[in-house]
Amino acid sequence: MQLDCYRIYSTAPKIIPGRSRREWMDAFADRHPYRCLPLTMANSTGWEILCPIDIEIEWNGGELEDAIRITSSAGQAAADAFAGSHFRRGIVTMHTGHLFRTPPGWAVWCSGAPNWPKDGIYPLSGLIETDWLPFPFTMNWQMTRPGRVRFAKDEPFCFLTLTEHHKLEDVEPKLRMLDDNSDLKDEFQAWADSRADFNKRLNEREDEAMKDRWQRHYMRGKSATGVASTTGHKTKRGLKPPVEAGPED
Repeated sequence: MQLDCYRIYSTAPKIIPGRSRREWMDAFADRHPYRCLPLTMANSTGWEILCPIDIEIEWNGGELEDAIRITSSAGQAAADAFAGSHFRRGIVTMHTGHLFRTPPGWAVWCSGAPNWPKDGIYPLSGLIETDWLPFPFTMNWQMTRPGRVRFAKDEPFCFLTLTEHHKLEDVEPKLRMLDDNSDLKDEFQAWADSRADFNKRLNEREDEAMKDRWQRHYMRGKSATGVASTTGHKTKRGLKPPVEAGPED
């Protein structure tokens, strides 16, 4: 499995594996958000494309392209080459600087970095058929109100992950009652009882509960009854960084 990242020009933005850490998660005194494994796994399930320069975006609320002004300490020429207002109506378009190719049936899903909120602007998501597309795509952000937003140099402006999207159409969602699966219901009830008991002891400031602070069933890949995952439980993501490839590759 290979993701080919063709730089359109030598100074194309840098691509790195997604990072699990977030400043807002670090800001908690006990780093509580990192106990949520789905958060940290989402943060690192893909690759970040980093801003090659800092930019400041100012939108006056107007609908045309001149309603948005984009500047940078790197100079106006650099700002104009990286970002613009292609769609108008407060939407900012940023250039990834790469043409991506994936194996047949695989596509790139692009959006903003997961769980990386920015006040005043919102990342728009896109699904790109990179198994055939011979030209690059752009990353777009929607200003949510008039004002100013800043992207720092080396801040991720685009996040890529891959999806075998044709197979999604073969998926058949089926609605069921939990009562119809006795084994699953027993496991659910054991978890619900365990959680209720732990929260009760925590509220009563029981010594053992206060020492544990939180239950770790999901983090450990085990159910409340001790049944371990058999499908490859992960607590960290180790994606490969892009490497230089020669023509023979």
